[in-house]
Amino acid sequence: MSLAEHIAPHLPNLRRFARLLTGSQRAGDTAVARLLEAIVADASVFPNLPPRIGLYQCFLSSFTTRFEDPAAQAEEIGTTAARSLAALPLQARQAFLLVSVEEFERSEAALILEVSEGRINDLLEQASKEIGRQIATDVLIIEDEPLIAMDLERMLRDLGHRVTSVARTHKDALKAATMQKPGLVLADIRLADGSSGLDAVNDILGTLAVPVVFITAYPQKLMTGERPEPTFLITKPFREDAVKAIISQVLFFDQQARRRTNGRSALTS
Repeated sequence: MSLAEHIAPHLPNLRRFARLLTGSQRAGDTAVARLLEAIVADASVFPNLPPRIGLYQCFLSSFTTRFEDPAAQAEEIGTTAARSLAALPLQARQAFLLVSVEEFERSEAALILEVSEGRINDLLEQASKEIGRQIATDVLIIEDEPLIAMDLERMLRDLGHRVTSVARTHKDALKAATMQKPGLVLADIRLADGSSGLDAVNDILGTLAVPVVFITAYPQKLMTGERPEPTFLITKPFREDAVKAIISQVLFFDQQARRRTNGRSALTS
């Protein structure tokens, strides 16, 4: 089996990881594309490790080298990524996402980042403390399965957030968003009345600027590269620590973006 065949099954998850790391679909996909170009040009850059671990190590080695300079970050991967990476130590975010979202063991994350397992533990503690400083917000859940909605409500409360409403249909979601503006939306793709969570979110975003996390049992149907795709996804069945990590990341990016926008507005007023 060729190297390409070995790594191909892991590319959708690497794209998700890259998007979380950079804060945007375009920046994350660009970074992954450049990695693949480098591997095609010289396969020897790929480390002698199991394919999934080697792919992430190769990606992060390329990523940290290319984007370690803040000015280069803004030029190469966009200002959202530059802001986020400057606000939280890059290696701490990498460790946090590798373990919490990508479900690597801590020993595997140590291999990927080429550090000791003790260092991984220190990075995870550092990242958790930093991300834990997020400002609490109001959350709208668009989910038609009661048990899943209850689990999400509990997780959000644990993070210090407030669930303002749980909507089961497209119509209910629009009504809830109108009655109380959310600071975050968690949306299932398929809803109780056969309507689409994607459509509900698009309608909400037509009037509100709010970060969104999509929930789906079929992420492969969305991560095709053939059309605009959600940047942030939670896959069913989900792990609690992964959900908390993604929610914190989304709010982290949104908070940094708002601070930057408010700063520009103050300068021009």
